[in-house]
Amino acid sequence: MPRVGLYPTIGRITLLAALAIQPAYAGGEVGDHVNHLSDNLEKYAEEVDWLIDKIDDIVDRYEKGSAGAARPEAVVDHWEAVDFHAAIESNFVPAYASIWQGLYGLKVSIEKNSSPDVVRQEQEKLEQALWQSLGAVRLAAQFQDRGLLENVALRQGAPSNSIEALEEVAMRLDRVVAKYAEQLDKEAVTIVHETYLNLFEGVEGELIAQDADLVEALEKDFNVTLPQAIQNNTGVDNVRGVVVDMQGKIGIAVALLQQAKKTKKSVF
Repeated sequence: MPRVGLYPTIGRITLLAALAIQPAYAGGEVGDHVNHLSDNLEKYAEEVDWLIDKIDDIVDRYEKGSAGAARPEAVVDHWEAVDFHAAIESNFVPAYASIWQGLYGLKVSIEKNSSPDVVRQEQEKLEQALWQSLGAVRLAAQFQDRGLLENVALRQGAPSNSIEALEEVAMRLDRVVAKYAEQLDKEAVTIVHETYLNLFEGVEGELIAQDADLVEALEKDFNVTLPQAIQNNTGVDNVRGVVVDMQGKIGIAVALLQQAKKTKKSVF
């Protein structure tokens, strides 16, 4: 069947509806600022300006030197360093995912030594996603002030049993394939996002200590590779292939956490 982009430009009415029904959740550590959006709008705007400056610095270095000099991997670090990250994650998941796609679009274009024009195009897409997301947070703040949004349930660190959480992640990914096969694209994408936010992000902190590169690879899978495989109508076999690859990485993550648990027991 014909499939359209997952994240088209969102009109005001559509965005209002999306924010109104957006579930309140957040994975990993988030600050209480997400429940006081109006008080933090100025800070979020300053963070977006800061992010755009950092992105521009990366692209400038690329144009003047090389991918190595540009350090494109820093674009993800900068995004995860700001509070705005949690504000958009908690209130409007489609915009959150579009930012991740923009981050990796820019990062990969530099790593592939694309032409400066192509890199600047990716930069423009990312900056547009950031500004659109800031608008979404401003609108969410209005809803929040009127009592139309539930408070975000804050969680500190990983779930009590990280291994079981990862095993649940693997099972939910099977559901993604099933929903896609049923041609229920939106439901499939919703499961991807909710699994990332509600389960995987909760174990990231513990897992980063074991293998930071593995965490980054899975972040990209959840926010870019799998959603795009669904978006681009690549077929059930391809979507299943992405999921199987992710489940393999999750299996590695489980083994790492099991080994860390054994090592900790032996020490004590």
